[in-house]
Amino acid sequence: MLTTELTNDRASRSHSLGANVVPGGARGFTLIEVMVVIAILLAIVGLVAVNVIGRKKDASVGTTQIQLKTLKSALDTFFADFDRYPTDEEGLTVLWNKTTMAEEDQAKWKGYMSEPVPTDTWSSAWGYRQTGERAPEGKFDLWSNGPDKQEGTDDDIHVWKTAADDEGMSDTPPPPPPTGG
Repeated sequence: MLTTELTNDRASRSHSLGANVVPGGARGFTLIEVMVVIAILLAIVGLVAVNVIGRKKDASVGTTQIQLKTLKSALDTFFADFDRYPTDEEGLTVLWNKTTMAEEDQAKWKGYMSEPVPTDTWSSAWGYRQTGERAPEGKFDLWSNGPDKQEGTDDDIHVWKTAADDEGMSDTPPPPPPTGG
């Protein structure tokens, strides 16, 4: 009898203190405790997501800069063979496909890119102008419209081939292409 009284006495004291008492002595989680754990987990997931998204964008920009430098190098090699850069009509495609150039030039073509790279990391076509707005006659403008896929915005990534042959990336957007009229 003494054991039963002690057990009942503990149960009544625990219950009076606000604890959730389950028969058999097992204690469950309160709704508040579960909600706090869920809130903590959501906060952690949010922090991880922000970090991953930021790094993915940085990686995409880095990949695009490397692709632009590779295209620039291929354009310079093309120039060494033909004493000119590809025309706007030939475009960058001529670096991996000779059928876009005049038939008489196809015999000199050597293949300037091992694989086609028709678009940037965001699946947008590269911007290319043989007689660049940013470069002197006979030089080229080469750019990606960047993550927002809009030409002329702050996130555009550029390589301008100038007379001095600057190796750096430009942070100045190109002017819009000339319109007919």
